[in-house]
Amino acid sequence: MKYNFDRLIDCSETNSLKWDTHSLKEQFKTDDVLPFWVADMDFQCPQPVIDALKKRVAKEIYGYSWHTTPSYLNAVANWMRRRHKWRIDTDWIVYSPGIVPATCMLIQTFSNVGEKIIIQPPVYYPFFTAIENNGRKLLTNQLNYENKKYTIDFDDFEEKAKDPLTKMFILCSPHNPVGRVWTEKELRRLGDICLENDVLIVSDEIHHDLILSGYIHTLFSTISEEFEKNTIMCTAPSKTFNIAGLQISNIIIPDEKMRELFNNTIVNRNGIMIPNAFGIVALIAAYNEGEEWLDQVLKYIEANFKFLKEFVNEKLPNVDFIDPEGTYLAWLDFNRLGMSDKELREFMLKKAKVALDGGKIFGPGGEGFERINVACPRSLLKECMIRIENALI
Repeated sequence: MKYNFDRLIDCSETNSLKWDTHSLKEQFKTDDVLPFWVADMDFQCPQPVIDALKKRVAKEIYGYSWHTTPSYLNAVANWMRRRHKWRIDTDWIVYSPGIVPATCMLIQTFSNVGEKIIIQPPVYYPFFTAIENNGRKLLTNQLNYENKKYTIDFDDFEEKAKDPLTKMFILCSPHNPVGRVWTEKELRRLGDICLENDVLIVSDEIHHDLILSGYIHTLFSTISEEFEKNTIMCTAPSKTFNIAGLQISNIIIPDEKMRELFNNTIVNRNGIMIPNAFGIVALIAAYNEGEEWLDQVLKYIEANFKFLKEFVNEKLPNVDFIDPEGTYLAWLDFNRLGMSDKELREFMLKKAKVALDGGKIFGPGGEGFERINVACPRSLLKECMIRIENALI
């Protein structure tokens, strides 16, 4: 089936976090803006997912549903094997409504109050609150930024990992917001340091299916058996197939003892047991029949990145475009405009009238940057950039 990603879809009366006027007013104090912030797509979902959901709706009963069925577990396992060459046992799969709540519960399970956790800013901002709101101490291994390229400061990482109070490292792979797809060499060095210092790796790989051409994503757990045993893999079909609102994700834990401990936290301590009935259906359809749609949407996203890069280079000489390797999130450097973060936010909302994610929320190194979601019809992306261009005149 050929999909039309140029089609504009009316999101009114859908309670959309991204588009609803009440949501925009709450987030930005105005609804007179074009939204390019929250990380979901403005494209229709894969047709097999839509068809499967319609079939499920037609059953007319929407009670409690269960996920530990062969159809669900095999859909997840077969996707990992087929798309990522990782053979997993279906017993390793633990349901969670999302990776953010799972991250909080992993922190609760595998660290104690006062212990330390490493993250690599500028990075997905819920990591900060997940650590600090659970009484753990934050260690920032800030990424190096030079010549519009991000790299890992391994010396600093190793120093922080050696701290006896450091118990966990939360890896973002591919990295949100900077768009890096870490090489196997980079991942192996991180993993070796963690093994040497008894640091557990929680690998958030929610964007692992969204890799641009010319790059290869390495699932952290596939590098070695030792890494697999020391890694908790966080995955979901939500970003891949634009079904985040159906609240379904999978935490893959090969180590039996760690899996039992986490199950106790998620089920017995937090009461999370019953998945979204429609999320189950959507996951099975997406993983079993959604690859054609995914391959097409990746090509469209790449074309959007190409458009954006050309626009920035031609029309915005004082803005730097950071070449992405994965995700559908562009990371733009506005620092040469000389605005403070507050001034930049006011400029975007009040003068350009676009709602982006300001870089400051992603932590140290994010100052002066803006994150733009390019998973939208090109006409919307073009309108966004024209607004910014005109506002700068």
